[in-house]
Amino acid sequence: MRLLIVYCHPVEGSFGSAVRDAVLETARAGGHEVRLTDLYAEDFDPVMRREERIGYHEPGRNERPVARHLEDVRWAEGLIFVHPTWWYGPPAMLKGWLDRVFVPHVAFKMPTRTRGIRPGLTNIRLIGQVSTLGSSWWLWRFMGQPGRRIILRGLRSCCAPTCRTFWLGLHAMDTVPEGRRLAFLARVRRRIARIR
Repeated sequence: MRLLIVYCHPVEGSFGSAVRDAVLETARAGGHEVRLTDLYAEDFDPVMRREERIGYHEPGRNERPVARHLEDVRWAEGLIFVHPTWWYGPPAMLKGWLDRVFVPHVAFKMPTRTRGIRPGLTNIRLIGQVSTLGSSWWLWRFMGQPGRRIILRGLRSCCAPTCRTFWLGLHAMDTVPEGRRLAFLARVRRRIARIR
């Protein structure tokens, strides 16, 4: 499978880096073609500026500012997001990437008077999300899991109707012992190894 790994963490050498590496190494070992988009390393601009928003609904024009990213998304059969969860959602950098890259006429077909929004990325048949969270599991559930819903429900609606999803989260990241972190990395590797 062609997998696009979208990584978002500002600190190289963080536990997030270890998670990213576990995903990349396991995917490559499983024979998948892999591309990495490291949003902080490439200094991605998450801000949709005025001119970009004005052209947002215009086919072609809306693709130009993010053409390279769209090329990767069109290439991919699977998207795997690796990021921390901050304030119950994805980092602003990742949210901005979603805002700017998943444009109308590519990610989804615009609604008409007789039809709703339709998926445009039917090449995507898997979405995975691997995240660390400072919150406990119960507090994150109480808050409604907004970051998980944005990607695994919202983004999934733009993909193949049979698109599969998975979520892996390490809660209470700031206080878990090293053994739990290592166990989480092993869990990540097992899940990525099951991708077909």
